[in-house]
Amino acid sequence: MDSTESQSLLAEMTWQEAETAFDEADFVVLPCGATEQHSTHLPTSVDSIRAENLTAELAAAAPEHDLNLLVLPVLPYGYSEHHINYAGTVSLGADTYQEIIIDVGRSVQRHGATRFLVANFHGGNIEPHKLALDRLQRDHGLDSYYAHWTDFARDQLEERFGTEWGHAGEYETSVIEHYRPELVHGDRKTPQTKKNRYEVRQYAHFDDLTVEGGLGDPTQSDPEFLEEVIEATTERILTHLRSELE
Repeated sequence: MDSTESQSLLAEMTWQEAETAFDEADFVVLPCGATEQHSTHLPTSVDSIRAENLTAELAAAAPEHDLNLLVLPVLPYGYSEHHINYAGTVSLGADTYQEIIIDVGRSVQRHGATRFLVANFHGGNIEPHKLALDRLQRDHGLDSYYAHWTDFARDQLEERFGTEWGHAGEYETSVIEHYRPELVHGDRKTPQTKKNRYEVRQYAHFDDLTVEGGLGDPTQSDPEFLEEVIEATTERILTHLRSELE
């Protein structure tokens, strides 16, 4: 970790340093992950590993865009009820999760934050996030922003991996191979077996969709390509954030 990254992390600051950091930050960022199953070859911490490392990429590159990001500790639990049938999944209720996001936003606002960015790395969090940020913006007057990281990378990912690269598939396997390769069970990587495809009906749990717990084909992971995606996606998100200040 370089000194620039360290200076952006609230968890490593004293309260006096935090006081200054809140005053100077253009955005206070909450990285949101999850603790849930990711098939038989990846750990339950996939989304939180993505949250920590990909948000760190944003903070490190922010000065190049004349931005200062203050990064909060990763929130490692999310709304993962659809994965609860798999051991290791820990889920917050949707209402509980919304209230946590609101309380974090209210806390940083009290310390001087004027712009609150939720950086999300788990699809199940999206709807609770939108409701929580709506309340922060409307009821508490905190300018609130949202970046679901994968949305900014989707075109590149689909061009390389097609449209079936979802949960624990090519993309997420590539990310963990890039940042934490020792956590990938390479001998267990296998094309994921799809059970059902629901076009209209809502599925109850993820094991309605897949045998192993994932989607896509993790044997086609490509961590070198992922480096290109990280660089381009970091640039896209920061460009959007910079435009909010102009």
